[in-house]
Amino acid sequence: ILGVRDIHADHAASHIGKAQGIVTCLRATPYHSTRQKVFLPMDICMLHGVSQEDFIRGKQDKNVRDVIYDIASQAHIHLEHVR
Repeated sequence: ILGVRDIHADHAASHIGKAQGIVTCLRATPYHSTRQKVFLPMDICMLHGVSQEDFIRGKQDKNVRDVIYDIASQAHIHLEHVR
């Protein structure tokens, strides 16, 4: 964007973009859930025994929080790579 041509800057920008995408998806989850849509990785949901219906019904039990935590942790890992 600024004419910077550096492989390390490109790598950092890639990780920042991934982290931002993950966070945006998490932040939009309540909105999408009210419209009967869930865009979270089902493998992580299944790992914690959470279904799409749990999000659509607005459940906030420990398993749902664990799913959110695991997904947010992925964003954190991307930010750690940038640092």
